[in-house]
Amino acid sequence: MFDLAPEEARLLLNVALLATGRNRFQSAAKILAALERFRPGEPSLPAAYAILFISMRDFQGAVDYLDRTALPRFPGAPMLLAFKGMALIRMGRVSEAQEPLLAAANQTADTAAANLAKDLLTWKP
Repeated sequence: MFDLAPEEARLLLNVALLATGRNRFQSAAKILAALERFRPGEPSLPAAYAILFISMRDFQGAVDYLDRTALPRFPGAPMLLAFKGMALIRMGRVSEAQEPLLAAANQTADTAAANLAKDLLTWKP
């Protein structure tokens, strides 16, 4: 078995995100699965999976993945909480989205996640 160098892992992650952006969801999922196999601790991987689920409009799948896999491995990760809130909003569960969004918005370690969460908290259906 071989190991991926960090720069190779970043490259694969970027390719998966490009595939997601082009609606090549199956290709993105395969790339992420390969990345997970060879770099299971890659911290950006859970966010990429969340983006993939949300892009596929599988909002419940995103919440399930975040609750069962990503957040137990990275508890309190602001961007993961923001993505969970986003998926909940997209399913119409706006009140349930408040808790993860407030947690992401009120932290200072990840300003991008905080800004995303703040924007989502002001969203009106």
